[in-house]
Amino acid sequence: MQGKHLYEYAVIRVLPKVERDEFMNVGIILFSKRAKYIRMLYKLDTKRLSSFSTELDMDLLRETLLSFEKICNGEKASGTIAQFDIPERFRWLTAVRSSCIQTSRPHPGYSNDLDQTVKILFEELVL
Repeated sequence: MQGKHLYEYAVIRVLPKVERDEFMNVGIILFSKRAKYIRMLYKLDTKRLSSFSTELDMDLLRETLLSFEKICNGEKASGTIAQFDIPERFRWLTAVRSSCIQTSRPHPGYSNDLDQTVKILFEELVL
């Protein structure tokens, strides 16, 4: 992707106990309307998450993150939301939730290489 692209990104977080407001970053969603770009990267570190809570259902977390990824990629088998256009999918994925998987508020930026930017953000904010 050539040229400077305005993008937005949000950090995906797992809150083992929502009422405690403690979270662990597990992924990134990056979106650029003009470039028609959306990408999600995530890593579920089950050992680290278990230090927050032993009650977490890791299989359910994996399934939920996988469904987020399928929606992000626009996989038609994932239902109606996956068929929305890219900006609508990003807005749906980053909507405020009170569940154990949430996202940060979207943050803007400029990038000459969106693929590289999402990797850098993932390394800095998640790994």
